[in-house]
Amino acid sequence: MAQKTILLVEDDPNDEQLAVRALASDPARPGVRVARDGREALEILFRQTETESGAVRLGPLHLVLLDIRLPGMDGLEVLRRIRSHEKTRHLPVVMFTSSESGNDWTESYRLGANSVVRKPSDASQFEANLRQLAGYWLTVNMPSPIGVREAS
Repeated sequence: MAQKTILLVEDDPNDEQLAVRALASDPARPGVRVARDGREALEILFRQTETESGAVRLGPLHLVLLDIRLPGMDGLEVLRRIRSHEKTRHLPVVMFTSSESGNDWTESYRLGANSVVRKPSDASQFEANLRQLAGYWLTVNMPSPIGVREAS
């Protein structure tokens, strides 16, 4: 089975380090691409590469772990744009946030988040939660056959 790839959108360097370490220790060994703000996330998501036939396709992403509070463009706007594009509309997006605002959670679901998960303050619980999320979304969940993208 081909390696699956997660886009981690996280501006906090400590949370990024914990997340990358947790995912590296996951038995599925997912690839991890990191974006540190909303604009960088959109560049990764919508970067287009041409094949020999001239067809355009997006990179092989299987899950987005998206922080709500990001500098510049926040995670809610990134989610809005993901859901508005035909090629990413069905890509699983988990809002992984320290926000305690019920409004953020409600808006995340209204915009089409597949899940909203609060970041634990305890580092070992943070890592355990990320491994559980990756395990579910990359190995247990049956991905939508709509909008499935080929691996580059």
